[in-house]
Amino acid sequence: MQVRMLRPTVGSVAQMQRVFLCQFVMAFAILFVSVGASAADRPDSFADQVEKLSPAVVNISTTTIVNNGQAMDMPQFPPGSPFEEFFKNFGDNNRQRKAQSLGSGFIIDDEGIVVTNYHVIENAEEIRVVLADETSFTAEVLGQDQKTDIAVLKIDPGDTDLTAVSFGDSDELRVGDWVLAIGNPFGLGGTVTAGIVSARGRDIGNGPYDDFIQTDASINRGNSGGPLFNTDGDVIGINTAIYSQSGGSVGIGFAISSNLAERVAGQLIEFGQTRRGWLGVYIQEVTTDIAESLGLDDDIGALISSVNESGPAAKGGIQPGDVIVKFDGKQIEKMRDLPRIVAETEIGANVQVELFRQGKRQSVEVVLGALEEAELAGVIENGRGKTDDFSFGSLGFTVANLNADLAEELGLDSDAVGVVVREVVPGSPAADKGLTPGDILRRYGQRPIDDAGSLAKDIKEAEEAGRSGVLLLIERDGRERFIQIGFAKK
Repeated sequence: MQVRMLRPTVGSVAQMQRVFLCQFVMAFAILFVSVGASAADRPDSFADQVEKLSPAVVNISTTTIVNNGQAMDMPQFPPGSPFEEFFKNFGDNNRQRKAQSLGSGFIIDDEGIVVTNYHVIENAEEIRVVLADETSFTAEVLGQDQKTDIAVLKIDPGDTDLTAVSFGDSDELRVGDWVLAIGNPFGLGGTVTAGIVSARGRDIGNGPYDDFIQTDASINRGNSGGPLFNTDGDVIGINTAIYSQSGGSVGIGFAISSNLAERVAGQLIEFGQTRRGWLGVYIQEVTTDIAESLGLDDDIGALISSVNESGPAAKGGIQPGDVIVKFDGKQIEKMRDLPRIVAETEIGANVQVELFRQGKRQSVEVVLGALEEAELAGVIENGRGKTDDFSFGSLGFTVANLNADLAEELGLDSDAVGVVVREVVPGSPAADKGLTPGDILRRYGQRPIDDAGSLAKDIKEAEEAGRSGVLLLIERDGRERFIQIGFAKK
């Protein structure tokens, strides 16, 4: 058998060169068209959107009476003395002063409905809403919700034509999508910044219903309460917090998702308060070790640590030790998913709850109760049980009262007592100072810490008073030391 090697002739080489050149040109053209299409998806300018949306974004200024503490001891003067009135006024001024603060908001109805953050108008004696054209109105509070940090205001526009914006669907957001933030940073007035969605579903320790959008659009002090827009001009978030040690933007901002905000705002407008579903359980995270010991394939769901005997869960047959893996058809991937899904479910609904119990999955039916009614009836205290967690979002950690089960979970002595750190948010002020889960808190300043509730009250008072942080005595591995944790800048 003779093997022939095929060798191209001069003519065939030229032909191959022409074919290769054509293929190269076609490939380059396809690449150019593809890149061009991708570039077309990115707006050359946001000017048209800004021109349309800016009139709906408002500045909010508030006046709050701040207590400066006890008055100075004043000298005594004879009745009717001119010095008596002078020092009386001086003493009153020493006790109280007016504090001004600035924030942002946005109009969702041309009748004058404005949405902002709860912390923007908290404890305000007077609230002013200022439009982009400097027209100013006095606002009243229709409703406010501390748990989600949302408030709804009402102004009377009179003959003024208002521009309103609408909520979009935050579930349709994808990481990498363009977003616009418009607000009132540092009191400068209407300021626009652009960025992308950096992450979704963030839990920053702000409350039980955290569902934050993370963005690198520049957000600073005064942006709180302002809208985060998608490129269609829909509000897909409320700018609420930033992570920063300096107080300025470092490209990590957080916005309340529009789907959560729209539900809460709607309830505040209609009822003046929220109407959340209530299950009546205390839960904890399913760790890998807990999942293995229970026979769960994955560390999913919410582990029931205790059940309120007067709550819907107890009446439906849910028991301590059960792991809720589905609620009303919705998968519970992590513990923190359950409170939000329960709160969003209609009160009085018959809900199917899928449990993992003693190695098997089973379903029970629960008639969902109302959280606010349970709080008013004293069944629960401000949505918390005595052993439930207290979260401090501006410090970045969560605490609870120690009990035997919690001590075992955290690897502490079973007879340990006090208030213990359960979670620390990575990158938070608490994490920066080395606080870790399992640390026992012994003193707040120089006072002993009695329980988690009293510590929460002390920390709230310190933040409202404008203090820079808190001093805590922690115990770890039998040794005690003080640490000072500063409040994060919002």
